[in-house]
Amino acid sequence: NPWRKVGSNQDLVPGGSSGGSASAVAARMCMGATATDTGGSIRQPAAFTGTVGIKPTYGRCSRWGVVAFASSLDQAGPIAHTVRDSAILLKSMASVDPKDTTSVDIEVPDYEAAIGKSVKGLKIGIPAEYRMEGMPGEIEELWQKGVQWLKDAGAEIVDIAMPHTKYALPAYYIVAPAEASSNLARYDGVRYGLRVPGKDIVEMYENTRAEGFGEEVKRRILIGTYVLSAGYYDAYYLKAQKVRTLIKRDFDLAWQNGVDAILTPATPSAAFGVADQDLHADPVKMYLNDIFTVTVNMAGLPGISVPAGLDSNGLPLGLQLIGKPFDESTLFQVGQVIEDAAGSFDPDQWWG
Repeated sequence: NPWRKVGSNQDLVPGGSSGGSASAVAARMCMGATATDTGGSIRQPAAFTGTVGIKPTYGRCSRWGVVAFASSLDQAGPIAHTVRDSAILLKSMASVDPKDTTSVDIEVPDYEAAIGKSVKGLKIGIPAEYRMEGMPGEIEELWQKGVQWLKDAGAEIVDIAMPHTKYALPAYYIVAPAEASSNLARYDGVRYGLRVPGKDIVEMYENTRAEGFGEEVKRRILIGTYVLSAGYYDAYYLKAQKVRTLIKRDFDLAWQNGVDAILTPATPSAAFGVADQDLHADPVKMYLNDIFTVTVNMAGLPGISVPAGLDSNGLPLGLQLIGKPFDESTLFQVGQVIEDAAGSFDPDQWWG
């Protein structure tokens, strides 16, 4: 992460898993970058680095060429410096692709045309369930600032209920590893990728998979294999899919009640130090960073993270907007209001 806490040289995480893209954009190494988001991997790094990241609607962009993690959740999108830049990038990325059967053949609007449009009369939902226990005061304060900015711009703010939000994270960490376990089974050293020799084919499989995957990937494959195994499939995977349907229904009800977009925090904290937390000892702590973002993937909706302020250590914080299916234009329209009110954020150039 190119950002540093005020008065500190500590290395900070850039967020995952598109942290490389977000860091490159934040450090002004490029104007924009492609990224992928399965449970928040565009929006969380964007929030941690003071950049704009949009995860489009499931099926809006082709995933051809992306290593599949969780096929029903993965989506490609851009990370850029500004809302306008991300709109321009998404216009180029969005398309139907015969090589990706999940991509949707819907006309791609001119997203840039939404920038600067008035939000007067738009209904913005505020879900009470995103006020998590133990959430830092700075995050709540930023959220309220965002509400005020949108109100001042003429939007109508309404409280909404998303009762199944609390089940999103556990359901996500069943669905995603199950699909990862299935998708990553093809990396066995036979047809492509790494191959580590062994005395027979079974040992070659074992050696290849042991060396070719990192600790966290192995953990997710093991969790996924377990929840898909006989006797556990119904208890875990099937139940998680039912929860997913209920999460989607919460959003559907909000849209039916006239809500145009939903405003939430993007992350429960600013970027933390690389050495701050022993995430290998307590991976659940790491998974909790996805608390505000996974619902969007579970429901297949578009979501954007826009930089909205700095915390007490001078680190960027983002606000997230969630939209209706294939209504990214509204997210750019509303996101621009937040950007105009908050301004842009760049790290001090301590390198080079």
